[in-house]
Amino acid sequence: MLTNTASGKCAFYAPGLGALEPHILDAMRLADLLLVDGTVWTNDEMTRLGLTKKTGKDMGHLAQSGAGGMIDVLDSIDRADVRKVLIHINNTNPILIEDGPERRILSEHGIEVAHDGMTFEL
Repeated sequence: MLTNTASGKCAFYAPGLGALEPHILDAMRLADLLLVDGTVWTNDEMTRLGLTKKTGKDMGHLAQSGAGGMIDVLDSIDRADVRKVLIHINNTNPILIEDGPERRILSEHGIEVAHDGMTFEL
């Protein structure tokens, strides 16, 4: 957790989240900015492409889609003022296609995809 001592606002930074323990969810609920693992869209995305024998979970990354995925987790943070941004995105992840269906799904859930030069204020 990173805190701006002047404003009191804080950011939660986690580029790798393979599982969400209660204390992690508690910290996420307190944050004003969530910068969280966006490595894979599906758990099997890299194995389906023949790039590895390890799933996202095997590598310590929670998929965005599917039951219990990062979309579900971020939807459970029910504060309207929280900015939700996926970081650490693998080049196989279809959310990198700006006009693709996966990116539209994220937008519908109020989730942003990090990009070079993106800035944040707390």
